[in-house]
Amino acid sequence: MASKDDNDKKNDKRFTATTPARRFMKLAGMSTSIATRVATSSAKSLFLSEEQREKERQKMLAKIGAEVAETLGEMKGAVMKVGQIASQVKDLLPEEFAKALEKLQKESPPMPFRVIRKQIIDELGAPPYELFREMDEQPFAAASIGQVHRAVLPDGREVVVKVQYPGVEESIESDLRHLRRIFRLAGLLKLDEQVIDEVFNEIKARLRDELDYQKEAENLRAFRAFHAEDHGIVIPEVVEEFTSRRVLTLTRESGDTLDTVASSPQYDQALRNELGRRVFDIFGKQIFVHHAVHCDPHPGNFAFRPDGSIIIYDFGAVKRLTPGDIAIYRRIMQAAYNTDFDGIEAALIDLGVRRPDGPRPEDSFYRRWMELFLPAFSDQPFDFGNSRLHIEVFKQARATPLRYLDSFQPAARTMLVNRVITGHYWTLMKLGTVASTRDLVEKYTGPTA
Repeated sequence: MASKDDNDKKNDKRFTATTPARRFMKLAGMSTSIATRVATSSAKSLFLSEEQREKERQKMLAKIGAEVAETLGEMKGAVMKVGQIASQVKDLLPEEFAKALEKLQKESPPMPFRVIRKQIIDELGAPPYELFREMDEQPFAAASIGQVHRAVLPDGREVVVKVQYPGVEESIESDLRHLRRIFRLAGLLKLDEQVIDEVFNEIKARLRDELDYQKEAENLRAFRAFHAEDHGIVIPEVVEEFTSRRVLTLTRESGDTLDTVASSPQYDQALRNELGRRVFDIFGKQIFVHHAVHCDPHPGNFAFRPDGSIIIYDFGAVKRLTPGDIAIYRRIMQAAYNTDFDGIEAALIDLGVRRPDGPRPEDSFYRRWMELFLPAFSDQPFDFGNSRLHIEVFKQARATPLRYLDSFQPAARTMLVNRVITGHYWTLMKLGTVASTRDLVEKYTGPTA
């Protein structure tokens, strides 16, 4: 059986790229490898049929995706976080590449505790054994930019301590520049330069917010106040005296994981239906009332209790929405319910998703999309647990007429909201929720015909 020191040494070897120079070399090496792979594939494709070229391209993208996922998973930090976002934002990347990145959604191996101890000393001015009555050296959770340890305060309160990995903040600019180059080398970003700039600027802004734990503490206080009167919504409290820019200490709020809820007899169908509607309502209220939404729908950021409570963790990723964008979202829902295709067209143009210089899709194109989506937002119970919506959406996207390919583009301002909606669709699927939701939509967007 491996000792703790052996495991620490193993993890030390895996996570050596903690300085900007080392990260630069690691990413540069990956860029060279990918450039070589792309060049080899391109040369080989000269002698293949069109069908064979497409198969070769899919195979190449899968291999590149696997290489990127492995490297980013070892490096932690900004590049791993971008990889996680990319795997969830399917309209930005080819399916084969996004699928390979899905492994980044899983919890990553932890940093050695001596690295965490040094961060705590640097940030809070004393080692953990002086600050806390107890602190587990094994992390409770390990993610892309930090890891979480259970601890007990001197006054006996149970807490969790989130500690940021060293060198992450200093490497953002370089990491993102390299990652963008890698995506371009592989031919993954076939978008206008302006759109690419907007997407990466949005990612950079959200990463900077996530790396400032004092900013996350502000978010926690704001969302606790916003949901103060909402029964059954639990948000941890910040322990101010043990919090800094790179260390965040919160009260420990325990609950059951999504997997437990899905398999436990404590959570019968009626309760899972209630939890699903509550998830839907929480994020509708955040978007349309608070104009700020928790935008990391990873299952690990939520827990549940048999009394119907939902615990929300990790408020580093928060998207603040402008009143203008909120108004457009309302217009889209109103137009969809009222079969107003001109209204949908105008709203999508205003949102930046529909390119005004591209051909205007026929009403039948929009009608098909509405037929796919509206059952999940209707006044009739929708069975999320057995939903095929994601499959039908993928098929419909692949069947988009070639003449409309230049009519639409990803919009940076909708990217994280789309991530929220997609992420919680999967949550409702996992819960096996069967529920109608139109009343919740109309609660925030107004009555429809």
